[in-house]
Amino acid sequence: MHTDDLLLGAFDNVRSAVHRAVDGASGATLAYRPDGESNSVAWLVWHLARVQDDHVADVAGTEQAWTAEGWVGRFGLPFDASETGYGAEPDDVAALGGATAELLTGYYDAVHRRTLDFVSGLSDDDLDRVVDTRWDPPVTLGVRLTSVITDDLEHAGQAAYLRGVAERR
Repeated sequence: MHTDDLLLGAFDNVRSAVHRAVDGASGATLAYRPDGESNSVAWLVWHLARVQDDHVADVAGTEQAWTAEGWVGRFGLPFDASETGYGAEPDDVAALGGATAELLTGYYDAVHRRTLDFVSGLSDDDLDRVVDTRWDPPVTLGVRLTSVITDDLEHAGQAAYLRGVAERR
């Protein structure tokens, strides 16, 4: 197996997890929050897509799908276009209350396509490239991509669990 095959497979797993968490869910299910401090399925999926979009575009040296493909306007959120949801307040989470399954998966799929375009053809040597010197030790491309995959799968799992709770309430 080649490096790019491993990464392509991992990001395909993220896409499958996102779709399982969202496909066919009602607006009420996507917006459900167990309490006023909790995340919703919509927020979790939007956030994981935003982080993947932000981080992969950064290491690829490209514009994010969020702005390049007009997703920022389609979502119509009251945030700066650079917002990824990190450290969000409860009111920010509530702003995703009107997101539909189609909007969420459409955006995620756009991010996924761009991610696959970038990771296709990466080699072992590419993964050693330092992409962020703000940390000690500096972050390599391999560490950054692994971090994105891990974070995405955690949030997709949370979204799937929360969907189950919402549908059983």
